[in-house]
Amino acid sequence: MIPFDRVGEAVTGGEVDAGVVIHEGQLTWRDEGFHLVADLGVVWKEETGLPLPLGGNAVRKDLGEETIGKISRGLGRSIAYALAHREEALTDAMRFARGLPREKADRFVGMYVNDWTLAYGASGREAVRLFLERGHEAGVLPSRVAPEWVPET
Repeated sequence: MIPFDRVGEAVTGGEVDAGVVIHEGQLTWRDEGFHLVADLGVVWKEETGLPLPLGGNAVRKDLGEETIGKISRGLGRSIAYALAHREEALTDAMRFARGLPREKADRFVGMYVNDWTLAYGASGREAVRLFLERGHEAGVLPSRVAPEWVPET
């Protein structure tokens, strides 16, 4: 397996014929001279009608409902603050931008921090469930995973 930040280099160097780009590579692949074979987010949407789960937060169940609730509420407040103060949040996030210009970093952040981040809703939860199920069916996950959700507040 090739680390995500080496995929372009591996393709260019002939180490592999093609690669899947993630993170900022989703916005820079064209600038780097690569050609799109398939947009996996589009493929997922066409096949399922659901949003592609790009990430999520997990918490250990053994922490107990009270602590889990505090964590969930804290994350929710932080995300809501970032959404309400986008420019300030983006300025802070730029230190992790790995060379992306601000305009592309803003687009990248918008892909991952948005209203879906605050509340998956029914279709978002179904997307995660199906994603995990397909991962198991493909042999990527050794056992079935049934996600459990912290109540959205």
